[in-house]
Amino acid sequence: MTPVRQNIVDEELAKMIASDFQPFSILEDKGFRSFIQAIQSNITKAIKLLKWTHHPCLAHTINLKVMKPTLDKVKGMVEFFHKSTRATEKLKSTQRQMDMPELRLKQDCVTRWNSTLYMLNRVLESKDAIISTLALINAHMDALDQEEWEALQETCTVLEPFEQVTVEISSESYVTSSKMLLLCRGLQKITAYNQTQVSKRKVTELVTALSTSMDRKFHRMEYNTVLSESTILDPRFKRLAFNDNCAVDEALQRVTAAAARCDLSSQPAQPPGGQEGEEGARAPEVEPQMSAVWRLFDARATEDIARRNPSADAMLEVRSYLEEPLIPRTADPLSWWESKASVYPRLVKVMARRLCIVATSVPSERIFSKTGQIITERRNRINPSKLRHLVFLNANLP
Repeated sequence: MTPVRQNIVDEELAKMIASDFQPFSILEDKGFRSFIQAIQSNITKAIKLLKWTHHPCLAHTINLKVMKPTLDKVKGMVEFFHKSTRATEKLKSTQRQMDMPELRLKQDCVTRWNSTLYMLNRVLESKDAIISTLALINAHMDALDQEEWEALQETCTVLEPFEQVTVEISSESYVTSSKMLLLCRGLQKITAYNQTQVSKRKVTELVTALSTSMDRKFHRMEYNTVLSESTILDPRFKRLAFNDNCAVDEALQRVTAAAARCDLSSQPAQPPGGQEGEEGARAPEVEPQMSAVWRLFDARATEDIARRNPSADAMLEVRSYLEEPLIPRTADPLSWWESKASVYPRLVKVMARRLCIVATSVPSERIFSKTGQIITERRNRINPSKLRHLVFLNANLP
């Protein structure tokens, strides 16, 4: 099969998998795993063909190759202590003698940049004990010089904001889409500031690479339909989250148009105020026959409702919503909207489709890591079905 033909087949298969949502049991098949590895580069093409909205996972967008020589030394140092029981015990003894906490060195994961940050932080916390231990046991390995230790410290300072943002947007328990514009712009500003503070050449190259990458990935992010509309509809941020007024106007136009299209005829009637508990649960009493006076009023009210313009109502709701004061940043926007459902009936329906959680690969990778912790050398014959049940319970039980 020619490369061109192979590329076409890969795209069609990726499209089939993405659109048909094949059963998860297929993931256990070795052939399927090999297939996914072969077409991984074409998954993005399949998403474009399906016209799905795609936001790259921030946890996989940071490249630390510029620091590779120093990082390789750190990895070698950590692997040495992990493999040598004598070195590990000596390190613990040295930590106790120096009145330091007995911290075990962490190994990084090649697919997660923040695991590298955790490794560097742990090495820096035990710096003096590590240097003393390596000297005492006369280890034959490349040691870090003073300049490299200082470069590691600056690297951790630069990457710390990225770790904080990654943790915040990887949550599954609160709305994250409306925070993306603020978080990404904040990262750009902090990285620009750090660029003026670092002194080591390699770290300067790292900061420059991060800034360039963010400028490319976050370009015109305020014009992203999903992110801009969800930000506008978050009562904590609204217009304040934007720098570009044109992006705000376009987002408001789309939200207003969506609100005007909402059908309120299917909206359930609000329960009358003051009727709660047992009173609210009672069956409604049969009303007496309506008088002629009230029939005339009700007919006039019905005509007035029929003449109302959905576009005008939507514009009034948006205008009134924007005039509301911002709620605290730590407040729950969904609870606020729930309390305002009767005030903004159209915007509530739009909000329900906009305020969402940004999908990331972090939760699935947590599950994969948990699976590796369940299957050990002493527990290597566990039934696959039982393993699935254990992982399911671990991921879903509070």
